[in-house]
Amino acid sequence: MSDITAGTTLHSSSAARSAPVNLVGPMAWARANLFANWWSTAITLALGYLFIRFAVSFVDWAFINAIWSVPVSPQGVANTEACREAKGVGACWAVITEKHRFILFGTYPYDEHWRPLLVCFLFVGLYIVSAMRRFWRWELALIWVAVLTAIGVLMWGGVFGLTYVPQERWGGLPITLILATFGLAFAFPLAILVALGRRSSLPAIKALCVLYVELIRGVPLISLLFMASVMFPLFLPEGMNIDKLLRAQIAIILFAGAYLAEVVRAGLQALPKGQYEAADALGLSYWKKTGLIILPQALRLVIPPLVNTFIGFFKDTSLVLIIGIFDLLTAGKTAIIEPSWQGFGVEVYIALGLIYFIFCYAMSKYSAGLETELNKGRRR
Repeated sequence: MSDITAGTTLHSSSAARSAPVNLVGPMAWARANLFANWWSTAITLALGYLFIRFAVSFVDWAFINAIWSVPVSPQGVANTEACREAKGVGACWAVITEKHRFILFGTYPYDEHWRPLLVCFLFVGLYIVSAMRRFWRWELALIWVAVLTAIGVLMWGGVFGLTYVPQERWGGLPITLILATFGLAFAFPLAILVALGRRSSLPAIKALCVLYVELIRGVPLISLLFMASVMFPLFLPEGMNIDKLLRAQIAIILFAGAYLAEVVRAGLQALPKGQYEAADALGLSYWKKTGLIILPQALRLVIPPLVNTFIGFFKDTSLVLIIGIFDLLTAGKTAIIEPSWQGFGVEVYIALGLIYFIFCYAMSKYSAGLETELNKGRRR
């Protein structure tokens, strides 16, 4: 009887008890991180107020009061009076509307803009295919060779009825993609070889790799570009000249290779010694041990710093402006030199920043997804 009474009492007390506070979900996170106490609540409300004020002002400036187009005379001169009257109140996106071709493609012939546009789509398609793990076979190298050959044919022309366009006329987004893609594609295998060389038992190879890494990392990229553009031609035989874009590309490859080599070396050092001993116990040769066991695990460990380096070098391609190459940022700066568009640089830089953000954010999200996928596969 007492057991029945105790059970009835316990049941009624638990029925009257309120539900426990949810420990997961957005509300729980906000309660723990934003409204944990009065001080945290005050800071949250103040920052929220400032954010809302900024968001409302930005929407008014960027969209509601913005000027999207301006009249253009038959001579091609834009009438920017409306933009100047709205300056400080609304954005003048008309500068992007009128100058987007120059910003994206530089001084490439106007009637041939479909070629660099197709090149940009080819690059994006190449990135997407390379990101899919089902294409990670030796055939992917053939795809890269075919696509890069098509890009060279489209940019230069001179064959298949295409008008020849010298490299000096190239500019804008294609130049940025060419420098970043070729630079990282060639720098990554170079970095692996240098990282392995730094851990070599052969003193000559190890010393050479250490000298290369420390020498390149000890100077800024601007100095390497300057040397490649101005000083390197002085050492060439008379009458021999190497294209300016190629010289800049080589400087970027060497610079990126030195930094990536240290990232790869960190992964090799972080790998447990037992992995090396297990590979030796199987009787594998050095290259089989490295290619099948050591490198895959080492690269998996350093995916975040690798992608961070990739993103940094993608943005560093804008430094080629010091040697007169019209990359995306340089083309954007040049677009507002025209007197009628002077004073509207903020809009141009916002558009350029958005383009850089799209590419960098895509790399970041892909690396995070790849790292999660590889970690799941390893736990299985």
